[in-house]
Amino acid sequence: MTMRIGVEVGGTFTDLVQYDGAEVTISKVPSVPSSPDEGVFAALVAAGSDLAALDELTHGSTVAVNAILERKGARLGFITTKGFRDILLLQRHDRLRMFDLFYRKPEPVVSRLDAIEVDERIFADGAVERALDLVATREALMAFLAARKLDAVAICLLNAYANPVHERAVRDLLHAIDPELFVTCSSEVGREFREYERASTTTLAAYVQPTVNRYLGRLENRLEEADFRGRLSIMQSNGGCLPVEGIRQNALVTLFSGPSAGVVGAIRQVASDETRNLITLDVGGTSADVCLVTDAQPEMINETSIDGLPVHVPVIDIVSVGAGGGSILWADEGGMLRVGPDSAGAAPGPICYGRGGERPTLTDAQLVRGALPGDALLAGSMKLAYEPAQRRLAELAARFDMTAEALSDSAVRIANANMIAAIKAISTERGKDPRDYALVAFGGAGPLHATELADELGITTVVIPPFPGVLSAYGLLVSDHHVSDSRTRLTPVDAAAADIVRAIHAELAVQAGGRLRALGIEGDIETSFALDMRFSGQAFEIRVPLEAGDLARLTAQSIRLRFHEKHHQLYQHGLEDKGKPVEIVAFRMETWRRQREFPHLKLPRSDSTSNSRQGRVFQDGRWNDCPILPRESITRETSLHGICIIEDRTSTALIGADWTVGVDQRDNIVLRKVR
Repeated sequence: MTMRIGVEVGGTFTDLVQYDGAEVTISKVPSVPSSPDEGVFAALVAAGSDLAALDELTHGSTVAVNAILERKGARLGFITTKGFRDILLLQRHDRLRMFDLFYRKPEPVVSRLDAIEVDERIFADGAVERALDLVATREALMAFLAARKLDAVAICLLNAYANPVHERAVRDLLHAIDPELFVTCSSEVGREFREYERASTTTLAAYVQPTVNRYLGRLENRLEEADFRGRLSIMQSNGGCLPVEGIRQNALVTLFSGPSAGVVGAIRQVASDETRNLITLDVGGTSADVCLVTDAQPEMINETSIDGLPVHVPVIDIVSVGAGGGSILWADEGGMLRVGPDSAGAAPGPICYGRGGERPTLTDAQLVRGALPGDALLAGSMKLAYEPAQRRLAELAARFDMTAEALSDSAVRIANANMIAAIKAISTERGKDPRDYALVAFGGAGPLHATELADELGITTVVIPPFPGVLSAYGLLVSDHHVSDSRTRLTPVDAAAADIVRAIHAELAVQAGGRLRALGIEGDIETSFALDMRFSGQAFEIRVPLEAGDLARLTAQSIRLRFHEKHHQLYQHGLEDKGKPVEIVAFRMETWRRQREFPHLKLPRSDSTSNSRQGRVFQDGRWNDCPILPRESITRETSLHGICIIEDRTSTALIGADWTVGVDQRDNIVLRKVR
């Protein structure tokens, strides 16, 4: 029996889920954007957590992503090979906004004045073409550090992914000059090619590392003062957690920890033998995040971006749009109503929170149109201020010659359209039919939008977990320890390819197992292995999974066949091109230490309907009367049909007219479309 806690710091609320081996406890408190650890400890106090008895606390936060978006990271230096000083400014030739006449490339996090070149050269096969002059390099680095007053340094030397010897030598020189300096090497962040993407990823990792380390240090000190002796783990973007010592090696892996935790929570709570294909919809205070889960596995990608800058780290493939509860309603220059992407966040928050917010938000609109009942207690305790929200929305509505409730309903429809576009981006635009999936709605506002989105997309099953507002924190609680490893090595698929694949698989397996053991992670280890492959001459690769049992009997012919089949599955051609040369670009391994036993979220039961009451919601241009029901009153025997509002401590659900309401064995509400 172990005691575990998951704490997720969101843009508006900080959520906690605690499991003591027998019972699950939740708490939800307002976030403190200026000091996220304050929200963490407020949630611990609200849950009555005994930190001295705690075995593991898993934490997800926005510290790294905020440091980049707000440009509040370290004063950073950049060290690269002679001739490559401008790589961060040159970037690629593509444009993020094709028809913007005033377009400017994304601004890197390090200035050109803070960049220095060293005279060395390594070939793409790892051979040293020009050795590093240690004496001259040391003198140049001493002068550079004395002049620039840096907090951290990123080292990205040409082809260091193939041979990191020069990067390590430069790192050692820097540590000898200034032992307190944060130093990040590209070969330690990721052993993959493509110089600009490597440089961008390395500088971003170095940029956030001091900020994240300071935050983790504060958190550890406060936990230690509270007699916590367990393990502090941090959520990564790949859907797994790592002990804090691993995050101190590369904090960039935590960029999208909150949304990733939500996907993990949805899979663990909802996925079953009957329901394994899911579209997750996480609508929080700032954004709506969607992800496609096929056969209980989320889609993964190896590259994403933040603030326009590429990041090469494994992440769950999540598409986000600015349509959260705090998204601000406004009129653009053309007089059109818009929703987001700017958000009121936690401070000051929506007008109805009564904390000084003055700009109407999507939450205010849901309140005024009745989807959020005026007498509801948000997060179980927060009273909503209807009158100020209604007044400000009426002022905005006057610009459109509309009533406040009609404008509110229109704003919700606009937000829904943005969410639908995001869902199509991960499904129909990638050859997947959303009608083959169940929509899992969570976050504080996800269940408010679920059936309306499903109606538009033709989805016939919607699932709402218990306590949907804290599902991301639950995902932290039940997450596995996870490391990702990769290696770029251009390998033609010839007679020697199978032996090379087996050798690199063995090398990565030893490396990953060693990393986990060094972090104190023991137990059964699982791995998955894949190859990034392409036709020779192509610039982009596809991922080809390999099963462990396939390695022993692997041949060049079977490798090519797997590639052709995968290529045909994605692009509907490739099987006819079996004579064309094929190459392996990168080798990838994912390694987990699984949690074999974990709790599911359960609700206390109450057969009483004394808390039921009547409400009304403005929808389709008119007011519709509907019952408002407490979540606890809905059991497996419950059968509802028609518009209704269901409330629990963490979220409110609006059920459309043509949906039936039931409950499955895990206490998930299951909504089915009436055909």
